[in-house]
Amino acid sequence: MAIEIKQQLRLSQQLVMTPQLQQAIKLLQLSRLELVNLVQQELQENPILEEGLETEDLPSATTEVQTETEAQEPHVAEANEVAAQREPTDAEKIADLDWQSYIDANPQTSFGERPEDDERRSLESTLTRRPALADHLEWQLQLSSAFSAEERAAAAYIIGNLDDDGYFQSTPEDVAQQSGMPVELIAAALAKVQAFDPAGVAARDLRECLQLQLQLLGIDDPVVRKLVDDHLPGLQKRDFRGIARALGLTIEEVAAAGRVIARLEPRPGRAFGGEDPVYITPDIFVYKIADDFHILLNEDGLPKLRINNLYREVLARGSGAAKDTRDYVQEKVRSALWLIKSIHQRQRTIYKVMQSIIKYQRDFFERGINHLKPLNLRDVADDIEMHESTVSRVTTNKYVHTPQGIFELKYFFNSSISRFDGEAIASESVKERIRRIISAEDPRRPLSDQRIAEMLKAANIDIARRTVTKYREAIHILSSTQRREVG
Repeated sequence: MAIEIKQQLRLSQQLVMTPQLQQAIKLLQLSRLELVNLVQQELQENPILEEGLETEDLPSATTEVQTETEAQEPHVAEANEVAAQREPTDAEKIADLDWQSYIDANPQTSFGERPEDDERRSLESTLTRRPALADHLEWQLQLSSAFSAEERAAAAYIIGNLDDDGYFQSTPEDVAQQSGMPVELIAAALAKVQAFDPAGVAARDLRECLQLQLQLLGIDDPVVRKLVDDHLPGLQKRDFRGIARALGLTIEEVAAAGRVIARLEPRPGRAFGGEDPVYITPDIFVYKIADDFHILLNEDGLPKLRINNLYREVLARGSGAAKDTRDYVQEKVRSALWLIKSIHQRQRTIYKVMQSIIKYQRDFFERGINHLKPLNLRDVADDIEMHESTVSRVTTNKYVHTPQGIFELKYFFNSSISRFDGEAIASESVKERIRRIISAEDPRRPLSDQRIAEMLKAANIDIARRTVTKYREAIHILSSTQRREVG
């Protein structure tokens, strides 16, 4: 059989992700703060965009761009003749104005800083940051007179080897090898650094950290010291009965010593460093007025975009600018129009999704978490006639302020737990019931997961013990053994 090359013509359809479509998808999953940053960046990069009080009429702007794109050179020449015969517009007069001469002729009109601005403190000088643990220790090192010059250098190495919790993550031998200093000098400097504030800093493990705090606080109770020295693992498991048996003490004596140890700080560096708290700014506000819920999108800080009138008039009148210039302006106008449309579409989609959520979860908005219903993305997608992936993107990184508090949009989508009779209940409602049951228990006799499962079954909720354990761990509640208190 001979091998030959042939050409075939086939007609097929395929989905192509255009840059505009990719931008629209990207805007959907941005939070409000991220959207504000993106708009500010576009304002800097695209000269066609400007910030205004109200957005321009998009259909008319689009028509102007399309008209200019389809125009031919003869039409441009004719438009130029008409433009030459008529009076120049205000925009053209402004564009031709020599601003430097205007400023020189009117010295009282200044676009710079006012004279009194020179006397004001800069914004940078008013900024503060949380003190770091290393800075706090170095400050004490500089003020201390108990260190020799060699010990001061060794202490600087030690401070540099502390982690965020304030623990010494190396050994005197390793520091001595790195710095070339004697091990005895490193050990002496370590002992002095361990006397710094906060108490327990520069400890090598939890036991030494607690021992340092007991020493600095002057606590000499033999039972407390015995628990720290020899029974920390049992104390962490709250095995008071086993510890009492080993020490020949009563459970009440062990529990009293355990309460003293519980007041110590296992992480001395907790109060220093770390990131500043990030406060949630809701993207949506839901208010109840009379019997209806009203949705308000948070557009605080989001600039109102519009097309610069100067560039629009350039395209409208067919100026005699170079073709490359007009092509550049057309491209930027299209990009600006698409961005404005994408933002409007994003806001409308968020509004529709929130409307659908209120429709399905109205009992939650009126009466609280216990009345949250099972809901999935497909339910909302079918309701607003959009794809599930679109709803998923809309609910990503967005929060809503409701009469019941601030929640992430994804909070309203959760699995269902069956009831023995009646409709299913949302998993978040079950978690809230578990939290309330545990908060009302006797601390000396905490409820086991099996007992909680039985109580939920008595409340008409079909749930297994392992599911209770899973939900308890999800809401960061310890097991019954670790919750037990004595005395």
